[in-house]
Amino acid sequence: MNVALWIAAGLLAVAFAGAGFMKLTTPAGKLMEQMRWVTPERLTAVRVLGALELLGAIGLILPLVTGIAPILTPIAAVGLAVTQIGAIPLHVRLGEKQSVPVNALLLLLAVFVAVGRFAGWGA
Repeated sequence: MNVALWIAAGLLAVAFAGAGFMKLTTPAGKLMEQMRWVTPERLTAVRVLGALELLGAIGLILPLVTGIAPILTPIAAVGLAVTQIGAIPLHVRLGEKQSVPVNALLLLLAVFVAVGRFAGWGA
């Protein structure tokens, strides 16, 4: 089970690190072109979300690798699951239903990592 948890955490970390980095570094105009829900009023929130996604990605891996505060790994997974709980209805409301399966998969992986690490399945 530990291997499955590491694979899931790795996939999540790559996905969220990429998404977070993109939200943090893409110029505002291009970000608004790429994501319909981004507006000038929401730009700061999008940047904060990007930082949280990047921190969540780090939190999935670093605490367990270093052995420092490993409780942060399932907490990071819960935080990333919450982002997907918000993303799914947003994409549905915007008519971007093609994004929902990816969001659902990320949600399931995050819940798997959170439950598995809280339960000590990989210990």
